[in-house]
Amino acid sequence: MASHAPSQQLVTVFGGSGFVGRHVVRALVKRGYRVRVAVRRPDLAGFLQPLGLVGQIHAVQANLRYPASVAAAVRGADAVINLVGIMNESGRQNFSAVQANGARAVAQACAAAGIARFVQMSALGADAGSRSVYARTKGEAEAAVRQLLPEAVILRPSVMFGPDDDFFNRFASMARMMPVLPLIGDGETKFQPVFVGDVAEAVARAIDGTVEAGRTYELGGPEVLSLRAIVERICEVTHRKRLLLPVPTPLAGGLARVLEVVDALTLGLLPNEFKLTRDQVVLLGQDNVVSAEARQEGRDLPGLGIAPVSAEVEIPSYLWRFRKTGQFDAARAS
Repeated sequence: MASHAPSQQLVTVFGGSGFVGRHVVRALVKRGYRVRVAVRRPDLAGFLQPLGLVGQIHAVQANLRYPASVAAAVRGADAVINLVGIMNESGRQNFSAVQANGARAVAQACAAAGIARFVQMSALGADAGSRSVYARTKGEAEAAVRQLLPEAVILRPSVMFGPDDDFFNRFASMARMMPVLPLIGDGETKFQPVFVGDVAEAVARAIDGTVEAGRTYELGGPEVLSLRAIVERICEVTHRKRLLLPVPTPLAGGLARVLEVVDALTLGLLPNEFKLTRDQVVLLGQDNVVSAEARQEGRDLPGLGIAPVSAEVEIPSYLWRFRKTGQFDAARAS
């Protein structure tokens, strides 16, 4: 348990302006913490200011590829959170540089500064031996953090949902544009979608000191769903009738290779709905659920005292905009 009141403590959040970051910042400022948001473009993080009191949130420039900027961002902090991660590589922003080496750089800076309270955002499926580069670098990041900061808390969420997520929104957008929705493999890959607000609460509790340090927690929602079931639910919420077409993994891999080339030739201008990488094909073929060991040992949301929110309850609150007439579509259908 922290020895000082939250208002006397400074928490540095790397990646605090991202999808997960804005929810983490909100959870921290509600508790009274002062928050230093470390991002590459602090001028684009101004939207975070209304979440807290005047002066409670301060954005600073930091790039994980430059150790000096990382050291400056953690200087004087009582705790540090690393949320930085990417789903697609672009130029120098590749998986190794951002996820593996980036986490190592932050952990090294914390170790040098004597900061032991550290939270690393990982992902279910993180494995240094994985065929997926994304999952492999997440695993390498965990190993580096654990070696440098043994008392760090590592969180592994399943696919996250919430306003502005990149999973449910993406399929909803595809359903609006396409009569046929592809399902990589047979569509039976299992996921345990978790609400981003619940993940943020787990991060905040780790900073509070109420989460046992030095452990890895797996975060999933109350339901285990297949990819097919998720897409069917998205179509139901958005009032779209679409054909779901299973795409064999080998064919999906070939299609991904072509789309990677097209995206490169168009300088990244390919619409997000049509982007697919071979690494994502590998990930979509692997189950992404909380392990039985984590549940038994209390290393999950219920074990942290958090009742997870169901996707069925939450996604209609923001996917309505993909209906033909938005929020008025329900009235028209009735």
